[in-house]
Amino acid sequence: MSKGLIVLMACGSFSPPTYMHLRMFEIARDYIHSLGLGTVVGGIVSPVHDAYGKKDLVAAQHRIAMLKLALRSSGWIKISEWETQRSGWTRTRVSLQYHQDMINSHMNALEPDPPSWLPDDVLNVNSIDEPDSFAGVNGNQDQPVTIKLLCGADLLESFATPGLWSDDDLETIVGHHGLVVVTRAGSDPGRFIHESDLLYKHRKNIMLVTNYIANEVSSTVIRRLVRRGESAKYLTDDAVLAYLRAHRLYGAAPAPPAPPTD
Repeated sequence: MSKGLIVLMACGSFSPPTYMHLRMFEIARDYIHSLGLGTVVGGIVSPVHDAYGKKDLVAAQHRIAMLKLALRSSGWIKISEWETQRSGWTRTRVSLQYHQDMINSHMNALEPDPPSWLPDDVLNVNSIDEPDSFAGVNGNQDQPVTIKLLCGADLLESFATPGLWSDDDLETIVGHHGLVVVTRAGSDPGRFIHESDLLYKHRKNIMLVTNYIANEVSSTVIRRLVRRGESAKYLTDDAVLAYLRAHRLYGAAPAPPAPPTD
């Protein structure tokens, strides 16, 4: 289990982003820090390419715009547009390795023009009122920064779906990078790991984080409410809801006009 510097990275559709997508970062960081399992120095959200072809997947430009609105108040989670700018869909393993390589290049002073998604604590450019998560690059060059895939239990269980993940991909994702799995109270991801030879082999590189505050919010739920013309308020940022109404996403009706003022 890594006790060094960690960047949490979540890959997915984010169509639209929900509060739970973002809460996973906070829950995982608290768990890692409270147990002394490492120091989280940043978070990355990497939305998937349009070519992924999932039902109700709106164009990347809209998903990125909504993520930017949802993350306005975060001081440590950034958006990587790299996957969306590729010529097609990118496997999770490839995306993790690209971002890891870019961080390694920056830490070794080989990358003169750092990408916008590089965490501030790796760049060492935090503002004076935003405390550093660690001493900064200058004091930690002997410590590697490891990207770990942040996900829910549903993604962990998808590893058992025939044909969905290659063994090589899983070996690299779990064995080289590692997983941080945020799961609901009452679920049993440990049993799933026990029943998978590959996951069991790398069990020390999997952090299981139980979320005891029930939150069933999902993109599917928000899309359904929007499509039916029902309220999705308090399930995601108001600015995200305003954006998807303004652009008629997911079958949303436009916002009603403001009442006239005297």
